[in-house]
Amino acid sequence: MKNVKALILVVSPLLVGWISVFFGAYGMTPAVVVKVILNDLFHIFHLGDIPEKTIVIDVRLPRVVLAGLVGAALSGSGTVLQGIFRNPLVDPFILGISAGAAFGCALSVGFLAHLPVQIMAFCFATLAVLLAYLTARTQGEVSRLPLILSGVIVSAFFTALVSIVKFLVDPHKLQSIVFWLMGSFSLADWKMARIAAVGVVIGLTPVYLMRWRLNVMSMGDEEARALGVNIKRERLIFLAFSTLAAATAVSVCGIIGWVGLMVPHLVRILVGPDHRVLLPLSLTGGAAFMIAADTVARTLTSFDIPVGIITALTGAPFFIYLMKRGGRESWGK
Repeated sequence: MKNVKALILVVSPLLVGWISVFFGAYGMTPAVVVKVILNDLFHIFHLGDIPEKTIVIDVRLPRVVLAGLVGAALSGSGTVLQGIFRNPLVDPFILGISAGAAFGCALSVGFLAHLPVQIMAFCFATLAVLLAYLTARTQGEVSRLPLILSGVIVSAFFTALVSIVKFLVDPHKLQSIVFWLMGSFSLADWKMARIAAVGVVIGLTPVYLMRWRLNVMSMGDEEARALGVNIKRERLIFLAFSTLAAATAVSVCGIIGWVGLMVPHLVRILVGPDHRVLLPLSLTGGAAFMIAADTVARTLTSFDIPVGIITALTGAPFFIYLMKRGGRESWGK
C-alpha cells in the first residue's frame, strides 16, 4: 500500500501539470491544446499563427513548470528544516527568508528600479538567513532553539524595514510591492523558469544526495554525535543549500507561504519519516500541490488571484490541525 502511495506522489506533478494546461481564462478544447503541444514538439501540424499556440506554449506551460519548480523548492526546504530542527511546525520562512526577500523586493520597486526584483529578493533572503545564523552563534554553539529565535528576530527586523519602505514610496509603487508580497505566477515565462530551475537544482541536489543524514540528525544532537556526525557542519550545509532553493523560489514569484509546512507533513503521514523516501516524495508532492493551487488561482474567477492567497486559505486551518495534534504522529511518537 505504501508503494502505491509513493508511486502516486512520483507521477503526480506530471499528471496535475498535464491537466492544468487544459484550464485557463481563455477557453479552448483539449484537442486543440494537445495539437498545439504536439506541433511544437514534432511540427506535424500546420497551425499557422493562432492565438492558442501563444497561450499554451508561452503562457500556460512556463507557468506550470515554474509553479512545479517553486513547489518542489519550498516543500524540499521545509522537509530539510523540519528534519534538522526535529519540529514539523517549521517551514522555509522560519529563518527570515520571506521577510528578507520582501525587503529586497520593496527596495527594488521603490528606490532601485534599475536592479531586478529577483536579484534583490534573493540577495536579501540570503542575507536574512546569514544574520539569523550569526545571531544564533552569539550563544555559542548553534543549536535549534537559538537559531529559530534568531530567525524570528531577523524576520521582525526586515518586516519593519518593509513597512518603512511602504510608507515612503508613492501609491503606484506601493501597489506593485503589495502584489508581489502576495505571491503570484502571473508574470511567469521561460526565462524565469530557467532561473528557477538552476537555483532549485543547485540547492536541492546536494540535499537529495545527503538525505540519509537527515535520519541521523532527526534523532537528536546527542544521538547524532554518538554516531560520529558533526552536527554543526551538517546543519550548516543543509541550511545553506535549502536556503538557496527557497530563496530562489521566493525571488521569482514572491512570498508563497504554508507549502513547506503542509506538504512535508502530509507526505510524512503517507510514507513515514524515513528521509530517504520522504525528501524525494516531498519534492514531487510539493510540485503537484503548487501546480494545483495555481490552477485554482487562475481559473477560480475571471481575474488572476495571487496564489499566495490560495495557499494561505488552505494552510491556516492545517496549521491549527497540527497544533491540536502536536505533530507527534509525524515522528512516530
